[in-house]
Amino acid sequence: MAMVTDRPLVMGVLNVTPDSFSDGGRFHSTADAVAHGRRMVAEGADVVDVGGESSRPGAEPVAEEVELRRVLPVVEQLAGSVRVSVDTVKPAVARAAVAAGATLVNDVSGELWPVAAELGTGWVSMHMRGTPRTMQTLTDYDDVVTEVHAHVVDAAARARDAGVAEVWVDPGMGFAKTAEQNVALLAALPELVTAARSAGARVLVGTSRKRFLGRYGAPGPDRPLGVEDRLDASLATAVWAMAAGARMVRVHDVADTVRAATLVGTSP
Repeated sequence: MAMVTDRPLVMGVLNVTPDSFSDGGRFHSTADAVAHGRRMVAEGADVVDVGGESSRPGAEPVAEEVELRRVLPVVEQLAGSVRVSVDTVKPAVARAAVAAGATLVNDVSGELWPVAAELGTGWVSMHMRGTPRTMQTLTDYDDVVTEVHAHVVDAAARARDAGVAEVWVDPGMGFAKTAEQNVALLAALPELVTAARSAGARVLVGTSRKRFLGRYGAPGPDRPLGVEDRLDASLATAVWAMAAGARMVRVHDVADTVRAATLVGTSP
């Protein structure tokens, strides 16, 4: 589905899972998930990102047939009213979701660009080390900004060379990163935007409600803000990302972020 807007794009998160970090279990049934997806569309979401396997820190993988059962009916029912992305690392799930109407593969593994080339869809090159179960033990970098930027931009260039026309790069906030590393990557977003542009890609950023945001504005160092109290920090980091040149943000709070994106898009 074509998107016509001058403002940065807003991708709404739709987790059809029992265990995602923010909304796990809230939209586990197909009916609840589709209803929430339609609410996000009404709030102005440009893309709805449907995922059937949690990628929160420590999450265990799910069987392919389980993920397919969760995702496909939701994709099918939403694809006629909004652009749908499928959040998966499994080639078979990506192929089935695209057949059901998805047009973007949001790939936390950063390895599905050959599938996107085969299917003629868009693809997100995200940075992560290890798996969701192991990633937070893999946070040692010589230079987190240089290494993350090189990883996603190199992958984007390979995807473009393979024929993927629409490529996004995502620094993977919270994926094998400490809080300090996430902040460093946020500060360096203008440089990532420039590097991505040279590879024919655009930048997508997802900070929404993530754990590291709970440290900012908290009543004390040992009392981080809970998931439901991270809206202010989520909006602040989304606005910074958009102002720095990111062309899409991935969020849970669509209506608030669309209003912020509209302001960014109309600012001189």
